[in-house]
Amino acid sequence: MTVGLALGLFGFGLLVGCYGSLVGAGGGFLMVPAFLLLFRYPTPVAVGTSLAVVFANAAAGSFFYLRQRRIDIRSGLQFAAATVPGAIGGVYLLRFVSPRAFELIFGVLLAGLGIFMTVAPRRGHGGVPLEGLLETGAPRGIALRELVDRKGSLYTYGFVWWRGIALSLAVGSTSSLLGIGGGPLHVPGMVFLLGFPVHVAVATSQFVLALSSLVGSTLYLLQGHVDLRTALVMGAGAIAGARGGTELAGRLRGSPILRILSVALILIGVRLLVGAR
Repeated sequence: MTVGLALGLFGFGLLVGCYGSLVGAGGGFLMVPAFLLLFRYPTPVAVGTSLAVVFANAAAGSFFYLRQRRIDIRSGLQFAAATVPGAIGGVYLLRFVSPRAFELIFGVLLAGLGIFMTVAPRRGHGGVPLEGLLETGAPRGIALRELVDRKGSLYTYGFVWWRGIALSLAVGSTSSLLGIGGGPLHVPGMVFLLGFPVHVAVATSQFVLALSSLVGSTLYLLQGHVDLRTALVMGAGAIAGARGGTELAGRLRGSPILRILSVALILIGVRLLVGAR
């Protein structure tokens, strides 16, 4: 690897790490298209290398979000446990998907998510109304959460527990299949289906990503589908970028964060659909 290529990969990792931590998506949805379209990696190597860098970014982002006290640790651990079976299945499912079908699936999924996030209401509509529940307690199957971050902001929300588990199981399989780490799916799902506040969804998604991408990337590594040099150089950049992304997320309101994520999803999805024709 030349010095120029290493610097380019580090810089790309820096941008991916900052952007991925900002929107809670890990950056895999940026790396997989680049690996496929620019580096011409085989699909399994593109996915495996992306997941390895996603792990580095998500682990660093989780550390900084923990310092901000914006991670719903209890929900995050439950969601992460639910992603593991799906992550394992997604790794082996990739064997049966052709590169063209892979790009079509990836493109449709990302573009559809981006359009949904653009036209959907700003606040999640899948949460549980809290009137009276904070005083009387939640019925069985309903999770209530109160979280105070380092700045003193209070986040109070509730969601149907099994919906979060089902969402995480689906995210785990899809993220390992596509190499995106699950964030582009988990953040919209947590906001629009479960009613999480945007900042808590972003931070908790990073925490879940750190655990689930560790499983997926390890399985790809054992199969020889991770370009270690690329992963190490880009991972170093992604770790450096994670701090900037988490700091910027703390200064922005929720709606700009969702808009930033939705625009990127649409553009990348359309590019993949064009390339798969």
